[in-house]
Amino acid sequence: MSRGLRNRNPGNIRRSRVRYEGEVHPSRDAEFKEFRSMAYGYRAIFVLLDSYHRRYGLTTIRQMLNRYAPPEENFTEGYVRFVSDRSGIAPDEHIDTRSERDMLPIVAAISEIENGVKAVMEELREGWSLYIG
Repeated sequence: MSRGLRNRNPGNIRRSRVRYEGEVHPSRDAEFKEFRSMAYGYRAIFVLLDSYHRRYGLTTIRQMLNRYAPPEENFTEGYVRFVSDRSGIAPDEHIDTRSERDMLPIVAAISEIENGVKAVMEELREGWSLYIG
């Protein structure tokens, strides 16, 4: 089982001072956050990507993933291509972080690349409901 799935953190969000609803504190993982359920882990990804839009004006998959998975630590261009291909949204197309149509396929692709398995759509939709609700 991947680290992200074990931590119920499908986006492998690193530990930080930011606290998310549903986060287990302290995390048993020294580097990554841990959540009560996969739905809360997905919610955290939606919240994080929305914060990139609101705080930094990032509005495309390419812009967001350059911050989320920076080139110093990742093969970011490959990550961008994967998420774009899986979501059907061009890397430089404007996305709406409050749109289920945009965000579900993007976050499903992030989860897949981070964990090596397809996201469970029921958990993803539950995370969306926690985020948008």
